[in-house]
Amino acid sequence: MTLAADPRAVFTHVQPAARRPPANRASKTVSSGTLLISTITLLALLALWFVATQLGWATPLFLPSPAEVLTQFQAVALDGYADGTLLQHTLASLGRILVALGIGVVLGVPIGLLMGLNRWVRGTLSVPIGLYWGLPPLAYLPLLIIWLGIGESSKIVLLSLSTFAPICFSAQAGVRSVPVERINAALSLGATRLQLFTNIILPSALPEILTGLRIAVAAGLSCLVAAELIAARSGLGYMIMSAANFLSTDVVFVGLILIAVLAFLFAIGMRWLERKLVPWKGKI
Repeated sequence: MTLAADPRAVFTHVQPAARRPPANRASKTVSSGTLLISTITLLALLALWFVATQLGWATPLFLPSPAEVLTQFQAVALDGYADGTLLQHTLASLGRILVALGIGVVLGVPIGLLMGLNRWVRGTLSVPIGLYWGLPPLAYLPLLIIWLGIGESSKIVLLSLSTFAPICFSAQAGVRSVPVERINAALSLGATRLQLFTNIILPSALPEILTGLRIAVAAGLSCLVAAELIAARSGLGYMIMSAANFLSTDVVFVGLILIAVLAFLFAIGMRWLERKLVPWKGKI
C-alpha cells in the first residue's frame, strides 16, 4: 500500500460535512414549532369544552359553557362581585404575590448563597428550612392566623415562606454546582474573593436561582388561593369561595381562568428574564 505524494490527496474523496443551520435560526424554528403545538392544544381544549356543554355531557351547574363564562366575566368586570370589582380582586392577589416574591428574593438569595459557600451556615439553616418547607401551607396557616390575625400580615408571611424555601435552596444548589476548575483558574490568575464571587460564583448560580424563582411563583400562587379562601376579604381566591357558596360555577371559572392567566404571564416574564440575564443557558 502506497501513500500519495501529496497528503491532501487522501482527503479528495471525502465528502464535505453538511452545514448546520445557525444556532439562533434553529432555536427560533424550535420555538415557533412549540408555540404552534401549544396554540393547537389550547384550541383543542376550548373546542372540547364547547362540545361538552353543547352536547349536554355535564349540567351547567357543574360545567358552564364558554359563552356563560364570558357573559359572567363581563358582568363581574362591570358590576363587581363579593364586595369588589374584578380589577380590585385581581390587583389584591397580584399585590400579595409580588410582595411575597420580593421578600423571598431579598432573603432567599443571600441566605442560599451563604449556605452554598459556608458549611456552618448550611448545616445550621438547612434543617429548619427543609422541615417547614415539607409541611403543607394549610397546616401552619391556622398558627399564622392565631399569631398575626386575619389581616394582610398572616397572608404575606405565608406567601413569603412558600417562596423563600425554593429560592434559597436553588441559590445554594447554584453555588454548589460551580465547577472547581473554574474557581481554581480564577484564583491562579490572582482574583480576590470579591471578584471570585461577583465574576464566577454569582453568574454561574444565576440559572439555578431563576429556576427557583419559577418554582416559587407556582408555590406562591397555590398558597395565595389557599390563604384567600380562608382568611381574606378581597382577592381572586376570596371571590372563588364566595361564588362557590352560592353555587355560581361560572364565577368560579372566571376566577380560575384569571389565576391561570396570571400564572401564564409570570411564566412568560420569567422566560424573558432568563433570556436577558442568562442567555448562555442551555448553550454551553
